[in-house]
Amino acid sequence: MFSLSELRQTRVFQEALEEGRQEGRQEGRQEGRQEGRQEGRQEGRQEGRQEGRQEGEIIGKLASVPLLLRAGVNPQEIAASLGLSLEQVLEVARSLGESDR
Repeated sequence: MFSLSELRQTRVFQEALEEGRQEGRQEGRQEGRQEGRQEGRQEGRQEGRQEGRQEGEIIGKLASVPLLLRAGVNPQEIAASLGLSLEQVLEVARSLGESDR
C-alpha cells in the first residue's frame, strides 16, 4: 500500500492534480465571465432607467418654459425655479421666437 505522501509523488496523481487545477481554472473563468456579463447588464439597465428619468424630468421642465414665458415670467426666474440653466431657457425662448415668424 502507498502512503499518502508516496501517492502524491506518483505521476498519475500529479497529472490528475494538474488536470483538476486546469479544469477548475477554466470553470472559474467561465463562471466569472457569466457573472460579469450579468452584472454588466443589470448595471446598464439601472443606468439606462436613471438616465431616462433624468431626461424625462428635463423634458418636462423645458415643456413648461413656453407657458411661463407667455405668462410674463423672466428667463432668469424660470431657470432658477426649474433648476435649468439660463442658456436652456433662452434656447427655448429663441425657438419660440423663430416659430412665431
